[in-house]
Amino acid sequence: MEEIVIISNYFPPEKGAAANRIEQLALKLHQNNYQVTVICPLANYPKGMLFPEYKGKFFVEEMMQNIRVKRLWIYPSNSKNIFKRIVSILSFSIGLFFYLVYKKTPKKVIIQSPPLLLSFISVLVLSLKRKKIILNVSDLWPLAAIELNALPAGSFSHKVSLFFERFIYKNATLILGQSDEIITHIHSLYPEKNCSLYRNFPDHQIENIELNLVENQAIKLFYAGLLGVAQGVLEVCEKMNLENLNLEFHIFGDGAEKVQIEDYIKDNPKKNIVFHGMLERNELISKLATFDIALVPLKTRIYGSVPSKIFEYSALGIPILYFGGGEGETIVSNNNLGWVAEVANFQHLNATIIEISKIDKQQIQIMKQQIFENAKNNFNLDSQIKELIEKNFF
Repeated sequence: MEEIVIISNYFPPEKGAAANRIEQLALKLHQNNYQVTVICPLANYPKGMLFPEYKGKFFVEEMMQNIRVKRLWIYPSNSKNIFKRIVSILSFSIGLFFYLVYKKTPKKVIIQSPPLLLSFISVLVLSLKRKKIILNVSDLWPLAAIELNALPAGSFSHKVSLFFERFIYKNATLILGQSDEIITHIHSLYPEKNCSLYRNFPDHQIENIELNLVENQAIKLFYAGLLGVAQGVLEVCEKMNLENLNLEFHIFGDGAEKVQIEDYIKDNPKKNIVFHGMLERNELISKLATFDIALVPLKTRIYGSVPSKIFEYSALGIPILYFGGGEGETIVSNNNLGWVAEVANFQHLNATIIEISKIDKQQIQIMKQQIFENAKNNFNLDSQIKELIEKNFF
């Protein structure tokens, strides 16, 4: 079996789209006769605290579903203090630097970007060692940071980030981008760079879905995932108008806005909003099968970003209310995956919710079956991986 290494800032048992994405990539490469090793930090996301099984450890090596996982020490933090966040990323990056310098690595290495500092250090060392570097770009940083007002345009940090960004694109052997916009951006900087689209398709291994119709029950809209600034779920709760509608809003997840969301729900018991907290992935997938429609929001339109939840929910046959703009909006519309509300336009969001609340449950069941079949045919992870292998990306 040919060896390949994946370097990522996230990996299970951590939760979220980034960890799930890297796990699926590792498992599919293993299924295609690669011996896969993942190098990542000690698990700490999203709470910013080491998971109990990793506390007091400096280095952990373990096997997970035939994937060798090497976890390096990190100073964990999910603080809003930018200095603490930089120290956290730097702590893992320094350990990774020395690991890559002194440890033997195979010819092929996949590097997840962002974080930019992590990918910069990885590309720097591995390019000097003349490895085949496959850069997997899921978001465009620092551009996304500017759009989220997390980084001042023209600042010293911005200039350093731009240097990191151009360095990793220039020195990567091949680049995978999760959206057409990402690839367009990279080609605007390096037109000759060999890039390929790599969507974040899931692999739920579900051949058929069970449709359980419960009459005379409110339509259940839900959000499941990170409760962070970029998603803006707190603002959705505040500005979403559910009064006198045949619709409930259910929230699953954890993150920086969790406490504020819980407090808001307590103070507004008549808004038909229910908070469930964080569930294990398999339990969550089972639970979501009993719900009707998924809300996929972004606080602002982020160029290059396509939420992986679009593909996750489609593969489960769940219609989507997309509220994020950009390429994700086009995917939902072109594939008839549900509804689109104009990003940051809460008047349009509420008008769409009123429209949804009037839909018959039987119609939603028909939509679920159509979306499931569409996703099975068009969002296929196995086909995507095999195509990239044939194109010699791995």
